[in-house]
Amino acid sequence: MTQPVLYHLGKFPPAELNWKSLIPLIGKANAGLARYDGLLSAIPNASVLLSPLTTQEAVLSSKIEGTHVTMGEVLEIEAGGEPADVTQPKRDDAEEILNYRVALRSCVAELKERPLSQHLVRQAHHLLMQGVRGKDQTPGSFRTDQNWIGPKGCRIEEASFVPIAPAQLGSGMDAWEAYMNGDGELDPLVQLAIVHIEFEALHPFRDGNGRLGRMLIPLFLHKKKVLSSPDFYMSGYLEAHRETYQERLRSVSRDDAWTDWCAFFLEGIVEQSAENEQKARAILALYEKVKRQVVDLTHSQHAIRAVDFMFQSPIFKAPDFTEKSAIPKPTAARILAMLREDGLLHTLRDGKGRRPGIYAFRELINVAEGRRVI
Repeated sequence: MTQPVLYHLGKFPPAELNWKSLIPLIGKANAGLARYDGLLSAIPNASVLLSPLTTQEAVLSSKIEGTHVTMGEVLEIEAGGEPADVTQPKRDDAEEILNYRVALRSCVAELKERPLSQHLVRQAHHLLMQGVRGKDQTPGSFRTDQNWIGPKGCRIEEASFVPIAPAQLGSGMDAWEAYMNGDGELDPLVQLAIVHIEFEALHPFRDGNGRLGRMLIPLFLHKKKVLSSPDFYMSGYLEAHRETYQERLRSVSRDDAWTDWCAFFLEGIVEQSAENEQKARAILALYEKVKRQVVDLTHSQHAIRAVDFMFQSPIFKAPDFTEKSAIPKPTAARILAMLREDGLLHTLRDGKGRRPGIYAFRELINVAEGRRVI
């Protein structure tokens, strides 16, 4: 039987990296992020326009941990709908994804005045685990017992990886935090690669470590001023290369293969920068097109507010539009009817009696998903 790989005690941070092999990738990754950040800086209210991509990132990050729900299902559940094939497990999955979004937004707000820290991570974990599976796993507190990674239900002897022991976890997290906030590394993207993999290797919580580790990626890039806003989405690459991702984690501890891990991570930044840029450009183009369309359709001074609401909430129930779009209610009701009649909004559920109608801005959802799903 293959022995589990044990945490690399005493070998963090890495004593040496093969910079010669990393430099070409560092150049490509920084250039890709610079192009993407240039686009972010040009997008008015990027947090609104790119909010579907934030939800999609939460979906993909949770998918790596075994969830099975789509962005459309999450948004419909959030809107109070009942997708035809929704099951309780899917509803639970959706709650995890909505928590991820809440935790990320909370961290972004906190980072305006505070550094990235263990305290911030514990706060994020507390929000992440509220009311979902793992809620009994001491949310917001570091573990006090040994955990391990492997097939569900396996014993520690059958694990693929065993993180740091509880007795050393405190000093391990202190070293991780000091490295994350230090300026000793030659390149911030290499520093981020090491910050991420070390967090996953420490596995400081009983549950939720993967999602938190991936959440740290955009937070770090924003805090280090590599990106002007924390709108960077890495989970698509890590989900597509899940087996390699997990093997690279083990190889750092087993073979001291920090350079191989950094190369894999930098390749991911190159790939995701291009994909994120393509999706952001598509969303911006859609926004400009729909803005003109809704202005011409409604001839209303509130047209832009209607468009902004649709981008922030691509699936919604009718009362939310009339109550939360900052449009006078009679005007909001009229605009909503016009958007439906024009085909900009797709009806997921007709309103009947006290049951409100639910509508989807499917063109935006399809752009965020990268394929036609509605």
